[in-house]
Amino acid sequence: MMKKITAVLALAASAALFTASCGSDTNSPEAETQAPAAETAAASADASPAPGLIETMSIEEKVGQLFMVRCNSENMEPILEKQPGGIVMFGVDFQDLSKQEVTDKIEGYKSACEIEPVISVDEEGGTVVRVSSNPALAPEKYQSPQYYYDMGGIDALAENAAEKSQLLRSLGITMNLAPVADVSTDPDDFIFDRSLGRDAETTAEYVSAAVTAMHENGMTSCLKHFPGYGSNVDTHTGIAIDERPLDSFRNCDFIPFRAGIEAGADAVLVAHNIVTDIDPSQPASISAPVHELLRGELDFDGVIMTDDMSMEAMAEYQTPYLKAVLAGNDMIIVTDFEEAYNEVLTAVYDGTVPESTLDAAVERILRLKDII
Repeated sequence: MMKKITAVLALAASAALFTASCGSDTNSPEAETQAPAAETAAASADASPAPGLIETMSIEEKVGQLFMVRCNSENMEPILEKQPGGIVMFGVDFQDLSKQEVTDKIEGYKSACEIEPVISVDEEGGTVVRVSSNPALAPEKYQSPQYYYDMGGIDALAENAAEKSQLLRSLGITMNLAPVADVSTDPDDFIFDRSLGRDAETTAEYVSAAVTAMHENGMTSCLKHFPGYGSNVDTHTGIAIDERPLDSFRNCDFIPFRAGIEAGADAVLVAHNIVTDIDPSQPASISAPVHELLRGELDFDGVIMTDDMSMEAMAEYQTPYLKAVLAGNDMIIVTDFEEAYNEVLTAVYDGTVPESTLDAAVERILRLKDII
């Protein structure tokens, strides 16, 4: 899976007995304001089963791993040159292609990278169907979670998660950015059609069953959109401000996320909503307090990633990619890879991002990829 890592497995196994992760400190004011989540993220680095693997990587290689880059089928060369940690594909990337053409395309992306990238899609069902919208890849579009629940309850949802996983895996896709763990019972909510449309406890049953079925069929899972979308407006088009008290999240929205984490979810995607009772000034995706809740209160030690940073909700924020890393994200979903990569690389070089923070994120990413 990883050409460079394969070559050093034996060395890393012995190095793990004698080496420890190291990093540089920084006195940057911005780093200090965001330090708690970064330090929490770095805490598990010392427990890495094979720190020697990470130590063989250059700073540039490590920074590349932090990004889940939007596929640009017309010009992937500059993206692949920087060796991204992942590639997220959209409907246009599958349009009018045969199964063989898709598998060849994906295999080309993987073989171009020293460290095999995560290949991800949003195949939620219903209104978000990147793959099954192509009749050459699936006999029909997958329906929404609500449809399958109405047809056969949790069992039907688990069967659908398994079927989707098998299809995606057959194409070379390794992560479905699903299930949607948001709780919504109001048809007027933006997120309602993408959610199960049921209460927190039923949504938790669904999320747990979906994560389990995905794992049983070789698919990496990603819960979204933490800390819970609620009745907020669409962050694709602007800023959403959620003024609910934190206890309402604990008593409702966190329940499905906790269930998914307990089922072994590999990743959690963080929304761009501003949750005023947690952090009144920053969207959740770049908020250290939000990430501290996810790591601490919900006890999640997998990969945390942002929602797509090209959404309008993020348009007014300066140095958003740096803020995302300092807040505690391991991966950042980006369209402008060049800008994002250079922003974070510069911050590592000047000490704003400690190398220990970078190493902790890379460790989680490689662990998700089953490399370490």
